Amino acid sequence: KLFVPVEEFNRVQKYAGKDGAPRLSKLGSATWERVKARTKKALMDMAGELVALYAERQTFPGFAFKPDSEWMHQLEASFEYQETPDQLKAMAEIKADMEKAAPMDRLVCGDVGYGKTELAVRAALKAVDSGKQVAVLAPTTILVAQHLATFKERLSEFPIAIEMLSRFRSPKQIKQVKKGLSDGTVDIVIGTHKLLHKDIKFKDLGLLVIDEEQRFGVAHKEKIKKLRSQIDVLT
Repeated sequence: KLFVPVEEFNRVQKYAGKDGAPRLSKLGSATWERVKARTKKALMDMAGELVALYAERQTFPGFAFKPDSEWMHQLEASFEYQETPDQLKAMAEIKADMEKAAPMDRLVCGDVGYGKTELAVRAALKAVDSGKQVAVLAPTTILVAQHLATFKERLSEFPIAIEMLSRFRSPKQIKQVKKGLSDGTVDIVIGTHKLLHKDIKFKDLGLLVIDEEQRFGVAHKEKIKKLRSQIDVLT
């Protein structure tokens, strides 16, 4: 047992892992030391992969999205809430990144209800307005359905085709969405890990939005990593 002072109880978290409960080892034992050593090595390997990834990103020319058009002004004016200073700052930085000729990789953090989805909607509109397609990746079918409703509501005034890929769609509907992605008739697709399947072909993908990336498995993250080096990513 490990006793934790009450004032440090915030450091205790419920274990969440893909493979069930972990095998416990006695603190200070040889097994525990080996676990720590493996963990340190894994962290160093991850750091090395990140360095290599960002070095690779520098070799790829990105797409410079055009400055805000009347569409963006119209969308921003239709927002029913008052943006917070942090929202406005984050959106300005996202737009600046997207307008550079280098792949964007930006992380947006905030509690539930603080307007992260609105930023994603605006970034998606900016991408589509420049002739690019957008993929929105979420870990669960429920989140996908929620995002679909939000995107369709916020972009209802624009001629933008928005579709969904998840188990909520029939095989026939999925086939139609895949065709629309390959021929460019689908502008925005919102889906689960189905978006990462090898048979998904985009005509011209320009922006990938990832919701709760920490909930995706290792195999999915490897596929995401490959996309990350070449297109704009908003997490």
